[in-house]
Amino acid sequence: MRRVVLLALLALAMPMLAFADSQLDLTNVGGTLSGSASGMSLSGSSIIGGGTLNFSTGALTSGSLASGGVFAGGGSFTVAGLPGGQSFSGTFFGPVTWTMITLANGTHNYTLSGAIAFGPGVNGATVQLTINTGHGFFNGSTTVSSGDTNIVVPEPGTLGLLGTGLVGIAGVVRRKLQLA
Repeated sequence: MRRVVLLALLALAMPMLAFADSQLDLTNVGGTLSGSASGMSLSGSSIIGGGTLNFSTGALTSGSLASGGVFAGGGSFTVAGLPGGQSFSGTFFGPVTWTMITLANGTHNYTLSGAIAFGPGVNGATVQLTINTGHGFFNGSTTVSSGDTNIVVPEPGTLGLLGTGLVGIAGVVRRKLQLA
């Protein structure tokens, strides 16, 4: 009976590993967003608080720059010069969407979003850019007013503490079972 209870506790504790992440939320301003059928790129964007952000996507696979579409994964994504010397470099690992929304006043907002792989265990989900082109459509180049990037980084310290705690509990239960 005690073994069943221990296994149930371990089974309930395992999903908690998924929540042992920290999230880095970056806001960037400025830079030039350029796009064509061969891909979308951002250069010269500054991160508020220090650092730079640059990226490029794969080629346009469906849709258009003016009305929204989908870009292939690949390309590059680089965040450099953050406070504390942190830098991240990776690639888009899935499709990158380019969405246009027409607002009530007739202006157009565009949002670029995609998922990024920075390396083993380090992934980012980004809703990177939102630009407003006024009453016109995106014509291949614009200055970025703001962007938001979220990077999820596992916390090895939290995982280590959880693991040693579970091993300790298992040892205590095993010892009590042997004495009984």
